[in-house]
Amino acid sequence: MNKINSNLNIPNIFTVSDGTGETALSIVRAVRVQFEHAEMHIERYNKVRNREMLDDMLLSAKNKNATVVATLVDPELRVFLISRSMQLGVKVVDVLFPLLETLSEQLGSRPSAIPGLLRQLDEGYFKRISAIEYTVRHDDGIISNDLPNADIILVGVSRTSKTPLSMYLGHKGYKVANIPLVPGIDPPAELAKVDQNKIIGLIIDPSRLAEIRAARINALGTDDIGDYADLEKIFEELEWSREIFKRNKRWPILDVTGKALEENSVEIEKIILNRFPQLSDEQ
Repeated sequence: MNKINSNLNIPNIFTVSDGTGETALSIVRAVRVQFEHAEMHIERYNKVRNREMLDDMLLSAKNKNATVVATLVDPELRVFLISRSMQLGVKVVDVLFPLLETLSEQLGSRPSAIPGLLRQLDEGYFKRISAIEYTVRHDDGIISNDLPNADIILVGVSRTSKTPLSMYLGHKGYKVANIPLVPGIDPPAELAKVDQNKIIGLIIDPSRLAEIRAARINALGTDDIGDYADLEKIFEELEWSREIFKRNKRWPILDVTGKALEENSVEIEKIILNRFPQLSDEQ
């Protein structure tokens, strides 16, 4: 319960909800601004999930001559609130019930009665946005202090679909970092400081990688393929990456050759969710 103002000489408003209570509080605040210079003493009762909690709130409201603003979606709790408030002589404004009933009639179905459902949807949306922002900040070897906060870390040589896979998984709500492996250079020391179960190595067929790199060079408007798309050099790069993977036994290897982005992302998800089942509840 949070008190916004403790002056007992001003009107008392109780907001009560079986969810977060943000909806009821927002409505009260919206109404309050219509009364210039007026103050209200607001007390919040959120996550009220049983009759005992409601009864305690109503007794307190009676003692303080408070008006109750309710956003209860549980029909049993709502019925108890109305009946008990009438017994005690407490004023109750049920802000959800009229709209729920009207829409129920028009839609021909009953509401889900799940407290905080809209809030859950909002939280899911913002979690995805946060995941995308994280993934963009950790693209192509960009390492910061919050690398351990990644859900997934992809490593592999250039053009093994690290960035496309990262962005795809980021849009699904995973915080993804990707780090390129360069021949002759050990992986960044920061990798050793994170949970090794989050790291996945990417591999690809050498000939296919040569084609992808050659196409990339052509797209940049140059014919100078050089070592970047040279098949022999690519063999060396991939062999180097395999040696890195062998030294890190907990890094599973995923061959991305000839598979769609979605297919590879599904395989990555399976690996990660098998290791971190709790992530399935956060997406």
